[in-house]
Amino acid sequence: MQENLVLCPQPPGRMFQGLGELLTSTLNPCIFEMLRSKRDGFGESPKELRPRLILAAATWGGVGYLPGMPGTWGTLAALPLWWALSLLGPWGYGLGTAAVLLLGLWAAGPAQDYLGRADHPAIVVDEVAGLLITLAGVPLTWQNAAAGFIIFRILDILKPFPIRWFGKGEGGLEVVADDAIAGVIGRLVLEVMVITLGGGY
Repeated sequence: MQENLVLCPQPPGRMFQGLGELLTSTLNPCIFEMLRSKRDGFGESPKELRPRLILAAATWGGVGYLPGMPGTWGTLAALPLWWALSLLGPWGYGLGTAAVLLLGLWAAGPAQDYLGRADHPAIVVDEVAGLLITLAGVPLTWQNAAAGFIIFRILDILKPFPIRWFGKGEGGLEVVADDAIAGVIGRLVLEVMVITLGGGY
Protein backbone atom coordinates (compact mmCIF):
# COMPACT_ATOMS: atom_id res chain seq x y z
CA MET A 1 0.00 0.00 0.00
CA GLN A 2 1.44 3.32 -0.99
CA GLU A 3 1.64 6.18 1.44
CA ASN A 4 -1.67 8.00 1.75
CA LEU A 5 -1.83 11.50 0.36
CA VAL A 6 -3.43 14.53 1.91
CA LEU A 7 -5.92 15.13 -0.86
CA CYS A 8 -8.30 17.76 0.38
CA PRO A 9 -6.76 20.12 2.91
CA GLN A 10 -9.19 22.51 4.48
CA PRO A 11 -9.09 26.09 3.21
CA PRO A 12 -6.48 28.02 5.20
CA GLY A 13 -7.75 30.03 8.13
CA ARG A 14 -7.06 33.45 6.64
CA MET A 15 -8.72 35.98 4.42
CA PHE A 16 -8.88 34.87 0.82
CA GLN A 17 -6.74 36.81 -1.61
CA GLY A 18 -8.45 37.60 -4.89
CA LEU A 19 -11.47 36.34 -6.76
CA GLY A 20 -9.79 33.15 -7.98
CA GLU A 21 -9.00 31.94 -4.48
CA LEU A 22 -12.48 32.88 -3.31
CA LEU A 23 -14.02 30.77 -6.05
CA THR A 24 -11.82 27.77 -5.32
CA SER A 25 -12.83 27.90 -1.68
CA THR A 26 -16.52 28.44 -2.36
CA LEU A 27 -16.70 25.56 -4.83
CA ASN A 28 -15.38 22.10 -4.01
CA PRO A 29 -11.74 22.76 -3.00
CA CYS A 30 -10.66 19.24 -3.96
CA ILE A 31 -11.32 19.88 -7.63
CA PHE A 32 -8.76 22.66 -7.63
CA GLU A 33 -6.29 21.30 -5.07
CA MET A 34 -5.07 18.31 -7.06
CA LEU A 35 -3.09 20.24 -9.66
CA ARG A 36 -2.04 23.26 -7.64
CA SER A 37 1.52 24.53 -7.79
CA LYS A 38 4.40 24.01 -5.42
CA ARG A 39 3.66 27.23 -3.55
CA ASP A 40 0.57 25.53 -2.12
CA GLY A 41 2.46 22.45 -1.01
CA PHE A 42 2.08 20.24 -4.08
CA GLY A 43 5.22 19.49 -6.03
CA GLU A 44 5.44 19.73 -9.80
CA SER A 45 7.96 17.00 -10.53
CA PRO A 46 6.69 14.04 -12.63
CA LYS A 47 6.93 11.80 -9.58
CA GLU A 48 4.40 13.94 -7.75
CA LEU A 49 2.28 14.90 -10.74
CA ARG A 50 1.40 11.31 -11.61
CA PRO A 51 -0.70 10.64 -8.49
CA ARG A 52 -2.48 13.95 -9.05
CA LEU A 53 -3.41 12.94 -12.58
CA ILE A 54 -4.48 9.48 -11.44
CA LEU A 55 -6.68 10.92 -8.71
CA ALA A 56 -8.07 13.56 -11.04
CA ALA A 57 -9.09 10.81 -13.47
CA ALA A 58 -10.41 8.41 -10.83
CA THR A 59 -12.50 11.06 -9.07
CA TRP A 60 -13.59 12.62 -12.38
CA GLY A 61 -11.96 15.93 -11.72
CA GLY A 62 -12.74 15.88 -8.01
CA VAL A 63 -16.46 15.11 -8.32
CA GLY A 64 -15.93 11.98 -6.23
CA TYR A 65 -14.93 14.16 -3.29
CA LEU A 66 -18.35 15.80 -3.11
CA PRO A 67 -20.04 14.88 0.18
CA GLY A 68 -22.81 12.42 0.85
CA MET A 69 -23.37 10.50 -2.37
CA PRO A 70 -20.18 10.29 -4.45
CA GLY A 71 -21.55 7.56 -6.71
CA THR A 72 -24.63 9.62 -7.45
CA TRP A 73 -22.56 12.75 -8.10
CA GLY A 74 -20.30 10.79 -10.42
CA THR A 75 -23.27 9.43 -12.35
CA LEU A 76 -24.75 12.91 -12.67
CA ALA A 77 -21.40 14.18 -13.90
CA ALA A 78 -21.56 11.67 -16.75
CA LEU A 79 -24.67 13.29 -18.25
CA PRO A 80 -22.90 16.25 -19.92
CA LEU A 81 -20.42 13.83 -21.48
CA TRP A 82 -23.30 11.62 -22.68
CA TRP A 83 -24.84 14.64 -24.36
CA ALA A 84 -21.55 15.68 -25.99
CA LEU A 85 -20.61 12.20 -27.20
CA SER A 86 -24.10 11.59 -28.59
CA LEU A 87 -23.57 14.51 -30.96
CA LEU A 88 -20.56 12.71 -32.45
CA GLY A 89 -22.56 9.77 -33.76
CA PRO A 90 -22.21 6.05 -33.00
CA TRP A 91 -18.47 5.83 -33.72
CA GLY A 92 -17.65 8.90 -31.70
CA TYR A 93 -19.82 7.71 -28.83
CA GLY A 94 -18.24 4.27 -28.87
CA LEU A 95 -14.71 5.62 -28.94
CA GLY A 96 -15.47 8.11 -26.17
CA THR A 97 -16.98 5.41 -23.96
CA ALA A 98 -14.02 3.12 -24.62
CA ALA A 99 -11.67 5.96 -23.67
CA VAL A 100 -13.46 6.44 -20.34
CA LEU A 101 -13.27 2.70 -19.66
CA LEU A 102 -9.55 2.68 -20.40
CA LEU A 103 -9.07 5.76 -18.24
CA GLY A 104 -10.83 3.97 -15.40
CA LEU A 105 -8.72 0.85 -15.82
CA TRP A 106 -5.58 2.99 -15.73
CA ALA A 107 -6.56 5.08 -12.73
CA ALA A 108 -8.76 2.97 -10.45
CA GLY A 109 -6.11 0.56 -9.17
CA PRO A 110 -3.43 3.11 -8.24
CA ALA A 111 -6.09 5.48 -6.88
CA GLN A 112 -7.11 2.83 -4.35
CA ASP A 113 -3.54 2.75 -3.09
CA TYR A 114 -3.32 6.52 -2.82
CA LEU A 115 -6.68 6.76 -1.08
CA GLY A 116 -5.90 3.87 1.26
CA ARG A 117 -9.02 1.82 0.62
CA ALA A 118 -10.23 -0.72 -1.91
CA ASP A 119 -13.01 0.62 -4.17
CA HIS A 120 -12.92 3.96 -2.37
CA PRO A 121 -16.21 5.87 -2.76
CA ALA A 122 -14.33 8.83 -4.24
CA ILE A 123 -13.46 6.73 -7.31
CA VAL A 124 -16.34 7.53 -9.66
CA VAL A 125 -14.84 7.17 -13.14
CA ASP A 126 -16.47 3.73 -13.18
CA GLU A 127 -19.90 5.29 -12.64
CA VAL A 128 -19.25 7.63 -15.55
CA ALA A 129 -18.41 4.71 -17.82
CA GLY A 130 -21.38 2.69 -16.58
CA LEU A 131 -23.93 5.39 -17.31
CA LEU A 132 -22.45 5.98 -20.77
CA ILE A 133 -23.05 2.29 -21.49
CA THR A 134 -26.62 2.43 -20.15
CA LEU A 135 -27.45 5.43 -22.34
CA ALA A 136 -25.63 4.24 -25.47
CA GLY A 137 -27.71 4.89 -28.57
CA VAL A 138 -30.48 6.57 -26.59
CA PRO A 139 -31.99 9.79 -28.01
CA LEU A 140 -31.10 13.01 -26.20
CA THR A 141 -34.16 13.66 -24.05
CA TRP A 142 -34.44 14.45 -20.37
CA GLN A 143 -36.82 11.50 -19.96
CA ASN A 144 -34.21 9.08 -21.29
CA ALA A 145 -31.52 10.69 -19.16
CA ALA A 146 -33.65 10.40 -16.02
CA ALA A 147 -34.68 6.81 -16.74
CA GLY A 148 -31.13 5.70 -17.51
CA PHE A 149 -29.80 7.49 -14.45
CA ILE A 150 -32.32 5.85 -12.10
CA ILE A 151 -31.93 2.38 -13.61
CA PHE A 152 -28.15 2.50 -13.47
CA ARG A 153 -28.03 3.82 -9.91
CA ILE A 154 -30.39 1.10 -8.68
CA LEU A 155 -28.26 -1.58 -10.31
CA ASP A 156 -25.03 -0.01 -9.06
CA ILE A 157 -26.28 0.20 -5.48
CA LEU A 158 -28.01 -3.19 -5.22
CA LYS A 159 -25.50 -5.04 -7.42
CA PRO A 160 -27.65 -8.06 -8.27
CA PHE A 161 -26.04 -11.10 -9.88
CA PRO A 162 -23.92 -11.10 -12.00
CA ILE A 163 -22.84 -7.53 -11.22
CA ARG A 164 -21.62 -8.39 -7.74
CA TRP A 165 -19.65 -11.34 -9.11
CA PHE A 166 -17.69 -9.10 -11.47
CA GLY A 167 -16.90 -6.78 -8.57
CA LYS A 168 -15.16 -9.45 -6.52
CA GLY A 169 -11.55 -8.61 -5.86
CA GLU A 170 -9.72 -5.41 -5.04
CA GLY A 171 -8.05 -4.49 -8.31
CA GLY A 172 -8.81 -1.66 -10.68
CA LEU A 173 -10.31 -4.13 -13.15
CA GLU A 174 -12.95 -5.20 -10.64
CA VAL A 175 -13.75 -1.59 -9.74
CA VAL A 176 -14.55 -0.83 -13.36
CA ALA A 177 -15.98 -4.20 -14.39
CA ASP A 178 -18.99 -4.28 -12.07
CA ASP A 179 -20.12 -0.83 -13.20
CA ALA A 180 -19.58 -1.74 -16.84
CA ILE A 181 -21.76 -4.83 -16.42
CA ALA A 182 -24.32 -2.74 -14.54
CA GLY A 183 -24.27 -0.43 -17.55
CA VAL A 184 -24.90 -3.29 -19.97
CA ILE A 185 -27.77 -4.65 -17.88
CA GLY A 186 -29.12 -1.14 -17.44
CA ARG A 187 -29.12 -0.68 -21.22
CA LEU A 188 -31.15 -3.87 -21.64
CA VAL A 189 -33.59 -2.86 -18.91
CA LEU A 190 -34.00 0.58 -20.47
CA GLU A 191 -34.67 -0.94 -23.88
CA VAL A 192 -37.31 -3.30 -22.50
CA MET A 193 -38.92 -0.48 -20.54
CA VAL A 194 -39.08 1.84 -23.55
CA ILE A 195 -40.54 -0.86 -25.80
CA THR A 196 -43.05 -1.96 -23.16
CA LEU A 197 -44.25 1.48 -22.15
CA GLY A 198 -43.84 3.51 -25.29
CA GLY A 199 -43.38 1.19 -28.23
CA GLY A 200 -39.96 2.62 -29.07
CA TYR A 201 -37.95 5.81 -28.93
